[in-house]
Amino acid sequence: MILRALCFAIFAIALTACNQGESASAPPPPVSLTDDALGVFCGMNVLEHPGPKGQIITAGRLDPYWFTSVRDTVAFTLMPDQPRDIRAIYVSDMGAAPSWEEPGAANWVDARKAFFVIESRRRSGMETDEAVPFGNREAADAFVLSNGGRVVSFDQIPKIYVLGGGASGQSG
Repeated sequence: MILRALCFAIFAIALTACNQGESASAPPPPVSLTDDALGVFCGMNVLEHPGPKGQIITAGRLDPYWFTSVRDTVAFTLMPDQPRDIRAIYVSDMGAAPSWEEPGAANWVDARKAFFVIESRRRSGMETDEAVPFGNREAADAFVLSNGGRVVSFDQIPKIYVLGGGASGQSG
């Protein structure tokens, strides 16, 4: 009986430790977009540009890195000279956005779970090709019907599409 109780106690402690480890590694929640957000690459106010936005949260910084476009958000993750301690990547869920001009302050979706429309007729706020994110496949498919393009996952976005050399050239 004592052995069974001891085994149960060890199991309970191990289970608790596993659950604590899971919550410690869970990504931090997205931050609501405010007037203070400045784009990493351009230094401009993020809210002054239409289209979807991005934020990257790292372990080494209290506030997120902000992006005026999703294309720049993805590019940041591919550039070797940028921080590698990324804890979360969030992009505007354009299926929940009030409009293209107002992509929303709190309708963020995990970029690694989003559906992206690339090669559409819609341009980013910086007038470059854009990777338009959606929280569900149905909204992405509807966008393709209206604006052209194709649906891909985060990992399927071509490097050349976000790093330059896409249909319209360099990023803004």
